[in-house]
Amino acid sequence: MKSTPIPSEVVNEVIDAFGIHPAGKATIRELVKIVNDIEGITGEEYIRMEMGVPGLDPTFVGTEAEMIALRQGVASKYPNIEGIAPLKEEAARFVNLFLDVDVKPMNCVPTVGSMMGGMAAFMVVNRSDQNRTGTLFLDPGFPVQKQQCLVLGHQFGSFDLYDYRGNKLRKKMEEEIEKGQYSSILYSNPNNPSWICLNDAELKIIGEISMKYDLTVIEDLAYFGMDFRKDLSQPGVPPFQPTVAKYTDNYLLLISSSKAFSYAGQRIGMIIISPGLYDRKYKDLKRYYSSEKFGHAMIYGALYALSAGASHTAQYALAAIFKAVNNGTYNYIEEVREYGAKATILKGLFQKYGFRIVYNMDLDEPIADGFYFTLSYPGFDGPQLVEKLLYYGISAISLGITGSTRTEGLRACVSQVRRDQFKVLEERLSLFNKNHPIPE
Repeated sequence: MKSTPIPSEVVNEVIDAFGIHPAGKATIRELVKIVNDIEGITGEEYIRMEMGVPGLDPTFVGTEAEMIALRQGVASKYPNIEGIAPLKEEAARFVNLFLDVDVKPMNCVPTVGSMMGGMAAFMVVNRSDQNRTGTLFLDPGFPVQKQQCLVLGHQFGSFDLYDYRGNKLRKKMEEEIEKGQYSSILYSNPNNPSWICLNDAELKIIGEISMKYDLTVIEDLAYFGMDFRKDLSQPGVPPFQPTVAKYTDNYLLLISSSKAFSYAGQRIGMIIISPGLYDRKYKDLKRYYSSEKFGHAMIYGALYALSAGASHTAQYALAAIFKAVNNGTYNYIEEVREYGAKATILKGLFQKYGFRIVYNMDLDEPIADGFYFTLSYPGFDGPQLVEKLLYYGISAISLGITGSTRTEGLRACVSQVRRDQFKVLEERLSLFNKNHPIPE
């Protein structure tokens, strides 16, 4: 073993104790545990790129509103399971001002983060027709969403969206839908981990297919407005965040507070149920819920069973954040642009020492710089490269666990990498390149 920044015997000991070989096959949270254990033993700080955790301070307006709510005693009271009125009203305004889509407050329901929103969506959508109990994932994507399907006993299928951009998308989706028993379609936009951004033409295709085959689209907007190539920060002013809601009545939107508003710790998000879907009746829902109505089954069936409502004080926080953004007094995009700025620098450092960007194009233009980027290095597959980089104090996850067909690649998240770590990162990358020279 060549000399590495992290003692090889410690890395080997932790990986062996964990029992996953190579370590790159570990899930995100398992990899977090492995790196935490190595740091604890060695005292050496890693360049942490494995987990999508906000790297900015929480939004001030949110924390202030939550503390006021705490002082007013709302922590002792159960919240209305449909959500507090101020949050529902501001969420509906937010959807109108930043997506250019009209919904009513009743269509906006708080969830314990988008993770719970996704779980609830599967619990209702995939049970609305007893002959169809599956989800088509437009990958790559967030691995835990497939785990949710597995936990629920639902079928799922997927394909790598990168290979079927533009006009190719319609034919591929129809091919997959015709051979699968799908109730729903799920994707993220911007995409985790590739950071490709579906455009209106592609979203129109998805919307038209959802109407043709009567499928519900679950659009994960965890990185709302974070395509920094255009300014999506002005309320009520185009361009707007692209959305499938423009092209179908069968949609659910998952809006997260974690990345856009750096409010991940309070586990608060929104599920937006399309007006057309909210009141729609599915007789097969009565197998599990008290009502045939989709919205009723979602709120008083799935969400009630999962948590009986989202955190009361956190709802006040998100209501205040939405209000400030809607009123134009808080431009959240200006804060999160730091992720794009760091991505530009980090991608340059990795490429300088022989790494390649795996998902490098977004249709006919270079991929945007954002929360994630993807990497490969000649001679290694993804899991091997994840494990090898652990010896150099760098952590990332394998693209293989995201449903990507680019199994040679890694997903790297920029958020936890501090600017004062750039010099250390460059030293480690330089040594990695020296120990693993690329053939001429």
